[in-house]
Amino acid sequence: MTDLDDTVTMQIGPYQLANNLMLAPMAGVTDRPFRQLCLRLGAGLVVSEMLSSNPDVWQSDKSRFRMDHTGESGIRSVQIAGADPQQMADAARFNADNGAQIIDINMGCPAKKVNKKLAGSALLQYPRLVEEIVQAVVAAVDIPVTLKIRTGWNTDNRNGVEIARIAEDNGIQSLAVHGRTRACMYKGDAEYQTIRAIKQAISIPVVANGDITSPEKAKEVLEFTQADGLMVGRGAQGRPWIFREIQHYLQTGERLPAPAIDEVRSILLEHIHNVHQLYGDFLGVRIARKHVGWYLAEQDQERQFRRTFNEIEDAHEQIDTLQCYFDKMADEQVQAPCSTTA
Repeated sequence: MTDLDDTVTMQIGPYQLANNLMLAPMAGVTDRPFRQLCLRLGAGLVVSEMLSSNPDVWQSDKSRFRMDHTGESGIRSVQIAGADPQQMADAARFNADNGAQIIDINMGCPAKKVNKKLAGSALLQYPRLVEEIVQAVVAAVDIPVTLKIRTGWNTDNRNGVEIARIAEDNGIQSLAVHGRTRACMYKGDAEYQTIRAIKQAISIPVVANGDITSPEKAKEVLEFTQADGLMVGRGAQGRPWIFREIQHYLQTGERLPAPAIDEVRSILLEHIHNVHQLYGDFLGVRIARKHVGWYLAEQDQERQFRRTFNEIEDAHEQIDTLQCYFDKMADEQVQAPCSTTA
């Protein structure tokens, strides 16, 4: 049973994590600005966006941004995707030489454009190919290799336990499992029975992933699966502080207060500034839009501000508009007590 009174940590190879909470790799989301923010706000490990193992695309702008780890703190875990064992081995070596300290293999992505190349979760249909890829990558580098999977290809073929045993037998040092099959995509509710069965079947660390959107859900999943750690994906979008909330709840059984509006303002402005700085004004402005939408989803339920913000084409104007938005929110909070009747 997980001891919820103490900070639970995890070991991956030589690396001792600060805790057992991880940011899931999400293409188009977990770039350097977001990873660093989640790390500062309580994540024990953050994993990069998926990088293709195809060297033909490594010079594209998208790949160059994903490969850039300049100034990053924390343990650098880089996820690679592909279906050719030799290419995956080469990609692992390339990223290790480029500063990766952990290589993570993607066998969990359900996206059609990834699966049609037999990469991501499509590989779960072919256990022998899974084994060949794992063997090739583990042999190619002298740093830890981890693996992320789903519970199976579809609900009639939940072969997560078989894949987990292959992973353990061939040198994988930690296994993250999303509680859906490839066919489920992100629909319906995640199921944790398969993750629990995987944890019982292997001895390497198992990390549970899927629908972890609150501290209470985190505790429930951890206790049911008996997993060694938790991986948060969509639950962190617009809420990078969810990691400290989960950590506090696991330790104390109490919820942290929601962050004050001034802190949300500071975190969001820092995030958007760093997005602009990394990507430049043109691309940075466009990437900033989705993050602002996630951060302000509760306050802007009718999406009026989001529509206005999404029309802005200038980085400085984005920052100024956000400043004005939060100034207005602060004014409304000050005025609210005065509007009550005796």
